[in-house]
Amino acid sequence: MKLRLLALLMSLTLVASACSGGDEEPKDDKESTKGESTTVTQVSPLTGQEFAGGAPPTNPVFVVKVENSKSGSPQYGVNQADLVVEEMVEGGITRLAALYYSTLPSKIGHVRSLRGTDAGIAAPVAAHVVASGGAGPAYSVINAAGLTTYTEDNNAPGFSTDSAKKRPYNRLLDLTAVASQASATTIPGPYFQFTPAGEAPAAPAGARPVTSGSVTFSSSHTTSFGLVEGGWARTNGFAAPGEEFVANNLVVIYAPERDAGYKDPAGNRVPETIFEGSGSGLVVIGGQAVDVTWTKPSLGSTVTFADSAGNPVTIPAGKTWIELVSQDRGSATFQ
Repeated sequence: MKLRLLALLMSLTLVASACSGGDEEPKDDKESTKGESTTVTQVSPLTGQEFAGGAPPTNPVFVVKVENSKSGSPQYGVNQADLVVEEMVEGGITRLAALYYSTLPSKIGHVRSLRGTDAGIAAPVAAHVVASGGAGPAYSVINAAGLTTYTEDNNAPGFSTDSAKKRPYNRLLDLTAVASQASATTIPGPYFQFTPAGEAPAAPAGARPVTSGSVTFSSSHTTSFGLVEGGWARTNGFAAPGEEFVANNLVVIYAPERDAGYKDPAGNRVPETIFEGSGSGLVVIGGQAVDVTWTKPSLGSTVTFADSAGNPVTIPAGKTWIELVSQDRGSATFQ
C-alpha cells in the first residue's frame, strides 16, 4: 500500500519507543486515547527534527551519488542534503551518497554512478537511488534490496551537462524533475536512534573533547574535519564556495568490505562495503567524541550505537555526516 512518506508521528510519551527502532508502529491521532490531551509532532527520519510547517514532504527520500574528487569539483547542492555518507569506491578514492528529503535542490553535482554499497545506505529509509548509471552487478544488488533507481542511462529526467567539465565529471541534476515522477513510499523507520525531543543526550562512557580529526579510507585518500560554528565541516572538501555541508553529528562506521566482482574501465577492482551487521565506530557530537559499537541487523534496519559500558548512544536531532570505511584498511584520528 502506498502511503505518504512516513514521518514518525510521535507524542512526547511515544518519542522513546518510536526512536528505538522497535516493532511498534507510531500511533496517529485516531489511535489516541479519548479525552486525553496529546501533542503530536512529525519529525524527519533522517534528522530527527520537526518538519517546517508540521507536515512531512510528499516526495520520497533520494540518495544522489556525487563525485568526490578534484576532477568533479566543485560539488553543488551537497550542503542542502539532510544526511551525507562518504563511501569507498575503486582506485582508492571515495564518493558521496547525499540523502535528500526536506529540500530538493535544482542543481546537484557532479553526479556519478551507483555502487552495491548504496543498498545499505538507502535501505533504512527506502530511498530512491539517483545516479548517472551503474554496472550490472551494482544494479543487481540495489534491485535485490527492493530499491528504486533513477539513472541517466535509463532515461531518468533532470540531467544536464556542465559545459565547463568533461565526461564523466560533467553531469548535473535537477532533483525536482526526478521527484515529479517518483511515487510516494513507506519509510521503514528512523535512520538513527535519535535523542528524544527535549532531552539532553547522556554523557557516554569514554567521551573525550575534540576539535579536529581525519578519516583515512585508503593510502591515497583521507578526509579531514574541523569543528566550526554550527558543527563539523570538511577542511579538504570539494564543495563550491559557501556550500560545504556542516554536520551537527559526525559518525565513523568500520564495516566489512568485499570484492564487488567486477572492474572499472581503468581495470581497478571495485569494492563493496557491507553496511549491515555490527562493528566498531566513533560518534562525534558537538565537541565530544566517543568510541562505540554500531549495530544494524539488516540492510534496512535503524543504526544504533552503544558506548564501552553498553549504554545506548543516541544521535541528537540535526544533520549527520557518516564516514563508511573498511574495517580492515580504514582509520580515524580525532583530537
